[in-house]
Formats: sequence, structure tokens, C-alpha cells
Amino acid sequence: MDSAPAVPAHVAIIMDGNGRWATQRGLPRIEGHRRGVETVRAVSRAARDLGVRMLTLYAFSVENWRRPADEIGALMGLLEHYLGRELDNFRREGIRLRTIGRTADLPAGVQARLREAEAATRHLTGYTLVLALNYGSRTEVAEAARAYAAAVAAGREPADAASWEHFRRYLYTADLPDPDLVIRTSGETRLSNFLLLQAAYAEFHFTPVLWPDFSRADLEAAIADYQRRERRFGRTSAQVQPAGV
Repeated sequence: MDSAPAVPAHVAIIMDGNGRWATQRGLPRIEGHRRGVETVRAVSRAARDLGVRMLTLYAFSVENWRRPADEIGALMGLLEHYLGRELDNFRREGIRLRTIGRTADLPAGVQARLREAEAATRHLTGYTLVLALNYGSRTEVAEAARAYAAAVAAGREPADAASWEHFRRYLYTADLPDPDLVIRTSGETRLSNFLLLQAAYAEFHFTPVLWPDFSRADLEAAIADYQRRERRFGRTSAQVQPAGV
């Protein structure tokens, strides 16, 4: 009997299109972000129900600080409100919250909510929601390289045995698995400085759907697309396919 296609254990999503969604409807951009927060709630639960074990959402990049100050302030307010509202749901539904990025640069109120939520859900292991906040892959790599070099200079790492396994311990994602599937909404087809090293062997799915309209059905379609791929990791098809297939 054929086994069911594997569900990606770790899905990462570049949530794009909130502003365009609002503009198309003649609404302020912040309304698109508010609707996008509701999509986060729905999609995070749909992913868990479909068998995904970890969901990473690109929520705010280091480049997003270039946006208008009033939009940034509104985004931070939405984030703080979301964290406060969802904490009881996280506990009740067994969702562990993690963050990656330079969260120490976020407003104090957001930092407090993040610390509270991460501490309260640290013991939960069934499903993990990772928020990439003030995150940029190039910043992450630069900081990791600096820390790795310091470890070599201090004798904590061997100077003549550099490897990915050694280096990855200094990334924000040191204790997280690499993503199996990366999804980007809104029709854009670039990574935008998101998990550049971690996504080296990920499958990619690009959809024209704007993030506020992204639904469980869209997630199911992305997973079905993933399940049609052959993941070889440098091997040949004959090596990864069972005999007789």
C-alpha cells in the first residue's frame, strides 16, 4: 500500500500584500495589516490541524523600519495587541511561541508581551509558532559570523574545522529545524532577506493571493504542491525512489 505524501514539518511564510489589499479597497494601509493579523490566527491553526509541526511567519523585517513612522507605530500596536489577546489561546491549544530576530530593538511593550508569551509556552512541544521580528538574514549571518569568530579566538571552536554544523549554532535558528516549504503571498517571487541559509534546500511556493485573503484552502494547495516535489538533497531520483516506483 502506498504511504500518504509527507506533510512538511516546518513551513515558513513571507506574508505579503496587506497594504495592497487595503489600497484595492480604498482603505488605509493599516486596515490591511489588521486583516492580516486575523489571517495569522486562522492560518496558524490550519497549519497545525494539517499536521505541520512548526510555522515561521515573516512578521517584520529589519528593512521595514524604512516605512512611515505612523505605519510602524500602528504595526507595533497591532503586534502587542495580538500577543496579549492570543496568550490564553496559545496555552489552551498547546502552541509554543518563539521569536527570531533583533527583538531587543522593538518597543518595550512588545518586548514585554513576547517575554511573557515565550515563558508561558516554553514547555509546550506539539506545535511551534515562530515570529520573525526585526529579522533580516544578512544581519543574522553577520552577527553569527562575528560570534563564531570570537568563539574561534577564545578556543571554543576549532580554527581548522569550520563547517555548517558548527556555524549554524550561532544563527538565531540554532535550535530550530530548517524549513521544508517556503510560501510567499501576493505574487512576488523573491525571498526578501528571509532565511537565506536555512532555506537552502526548501521547496518554494509562490501564490498571487494577498496575505489577508490567504486561507486554509490556499495553504492546502501549497502543501499539495510541495507533496508533488521530489526532494533529492543532491542524490539521484533512483536513490530517493523506492524500488518499483
